[in-house]
Amino acid sequence: MDEAQLEMRHIIADQPDFQGMGTTVTVVCWQGDRASIAHVGDSRAYMLREGQLLRLTKDHTYVQTLVDAGQITEEEAATHRRRNLLIRAIDGINTVEPDLSIREVHAGDRIMLCSDGLSGVLNDAEIHELLSRSDPPGAVTSLVDAAIERGAPDNVTCVVADVAQVDEVPGGNRPVVVGAAAEPRTRSQLPGVDFPQDAQLDQSPAPAAATPLAVPTPAAPRRRRRWWIAALAVLALLLGLLGLSWMWVSNQYYVGATNGFVTVYRGIPQNVGPVALSQAVETTSIPSVQLPTYAQELVNATIAASDRADADRIVAILDEQAATCRTKPKTEGCPGATTAPSPTATPSPAVTP
Repeated sequence: MDEAQLEMRHIIADQPDFQGMGTTVTVVCWQGDRASIAHVGDSRAYMLREGQLLRLTKDHTYVQTLVDAGQITEEEAATHRRRNLLIRAIDGINTVEPDLSIREVHAGDRIMLCSDGLSGVLNDAEIHELLSRSDPPGAVTSLVDAAIERGAPDNVTCVVADVAQVDEVPGGNRPVVVGAAAEPRTRSQLPGVDFPQDAQLDQSPAPAAATPLAVPTPAAPRRRRRWWIAALAVLALLLGLLGLSWMWVSNQYYVGATNGFVTVYRGIPQNVGPVALSQAVETTSIPSVQLPTYAQELVNATIAASDRADADRIVAILDEQAATCRTKPKTEGCPGATTAPSPTATPSPAVTP
């Protein structure tokens, strides 16, 4: 992953327009009867063992932090409007530490790596049912077709491998790269990237792949010592090369308050640890205390806008409301109103978030 980070840094240096792009990575490598897993982002690794589906990775997303904190459920996370916001990814700029784990594997286990284009639209029960079908290619076809039919908003990449115990690893010592990274059209767009020499280059543009995985027997110590050569590793799933979560954040706007004045913000009103996910882009001259009481509450809670123009529209409405309260302080809802409004009072226009 360090090499991938460095390679992306070089690409961004050569082509600045790529800044802000990033990728998620899920890697599984075998050493004898154990699987080493490295993970960054919201791609996932699953294991199907004796009819039970186990999730081997945890999403590095904003909504997952809410789930971990008990603020929302897994079901609510699946439909949360910020479910695609990554808090960890390989972007060539920020240093990132992958999650590392080791699992014991047995013959008969089935491993699946997938992009969020699949796991984001199919729940665990559906994945369990489809992954249990037939052989790896059949399971991949069923899973990808189901995700696309469900209207997957992102690319759907899926790798399924069955663990088998054999003396010799079929396919030789060279790895097979699958998924989006195996597509010739993807490689042609990045001529400066040194892709591995695959034993079996995928000539199909379909974003899915499946391969049987052979695990060396424990009785073969030489192969265990050379697991990094002999094991048919499922390498990096370079998924969602345009997974631009932070770019999505930079295109969000909302209206709030700064030091008592109505302010337009770019981003979202959340923090990830000490990092704020928004910044003020315009602080107006509208004191929030001059707004009707209900409008003050909305501003303090922040009002979401679809874009900058929508944020300006909201500010214009708030300015009109503040002006009404200044010129007609007895208007219902205004801070200066002490009695019910007279029949001739002018109601304030509503703020539409």
